[in-house]
Amino acid sequence: MDAVVAAPRALLGRTIVGPAAVRIRDGRIVEVTTGEAPPGAEVLSDGLLTPGLVDVQVNGAVGVDFAEVDAAGMRSVAEALPSTGVTRFLPTLITAPVDVVLRQARAVLAASAALPDGVGARPLGVHLEGPFLSPKRAGVHDPSFMVEPGPGQISALLDDDTLRRALRMVTLAPEQPGGFEAVRRLAEAGVLVAVGHSDATGEQTRAAADAGARMVTHLFNAQRPLGHREPGVPGVALVDERFTLGLIADLAHVGPDVCRLVFNAAGARVALVTDAVAAAGMPPGRYHLGGADVLLTEDGVPRSPEGTIAGSALTLDRAVRNIVSVGVPAADALASATIVPAEVIGESGLGRLAPGAVADLVWWDDELRPKKVWVDGRVVFDAEVPAQPVAAGYATAGQ
Repeated sequence: MDAVVAAPRALLGRTIVGPAAVRIRDGRIVEVTTGEAPPGAEVLSDGLLTPGLVDVQVNGAVGVDFAEVDAAGMRSVAEALPSTGVTRFLPTLITAPVDVVLRQARAVLAASAALPDGVGARPLGVHLEGPFLSPKRAGVHDPSFMVEPGPGQISALLDDDTLRRALRMVTLAPEQPGGFEAVRRLAEAGVLVAVGHSDATGEQTRAAADAGARMVTHLFNAQRPLGHREPGVPGVALVDERFTLGLIADLAHVGPDVCRLVFNAAGARVALVTDAVAAAGMPPGRYHLGGADVLLTEDGVPRSPEGTIAGSALTLDRAVRNIVSVGVPAADALASATIVPAEVIGESGLGRLAPGAVADLVWWDDELRPKKVWVDGRVVFDAEVPAQPVAAGYATAGQ
């Protein structure tokens, strides 16, 4: 039997229109109409209906580090994320020796496969943020584990049948020896390649796009900076339309004025990401990122014991609100958390309210806070229903 959800406003593509209604059958959208609600529809009294949010860079949350995840930990994250509007996410692993990364990736995939149907947000595979990075732009990644992306190293990823099927994204520094050939091999294998933790010049960044790179990981952070003569990674990324720009919009990684500048220059290509770590949704304390200690203090920004920013405690709904707060229209901010990240990882059935798309929906109140969330047409979060402690803590953290 079909279900119909109607709302006074809805995000269709990159535009907010309304009223509109979405008809759902077997977990997918079969029809979208505008105008008066059809008979039998669940009519949302106010607010806005959008697709579910898609986060392509998540290192962990609610005390769980994906480098150390098991089935129970993955379930905790999956159950918590819908309270922030996220319905699909890409577990991310940071730099470690290649054999360790492979072991961690298999653990992530096993934990993902163990999730019961109808439980929370759904993982999309795995994102490897390293170890093929530049020690010059290490951030909190351990430079001693970084290696050049030589043929043997890339073969270790692509020849593992289990990992190959689930490997969605690799962040690397293309200027490293073997980097451009690695980009070509990965891109030809259908893996999204992102430039990140990179000291690449503007020319090298453009060459990476020529080789098949299509994203920049956390624009401005851990990369050669923008200069007025040497554009570095961000300068080329802002003008080369082949790149989708990952942006951590906690307003600490990138300041408010620069976030607005990014949207002014390339708003249609921005993908909001959280780069969340285990500290996300948790009180101040000591947590892990890639197995290393991370400290979350009252300012809400995770840092290494040495004081370097270490991922974020951001939630994707808060990133949307932050971007709206700097003057970006809500439709553009929401598109950057839905259709843009879905498209860059090749998921045409996600991030949109359209026939054939997966029935992942978010009902927002007028302050852009999630009220109700559906995954595959099933309600997985309802703000009016008492939540379990972990999910409840994540829903209120940092807001």
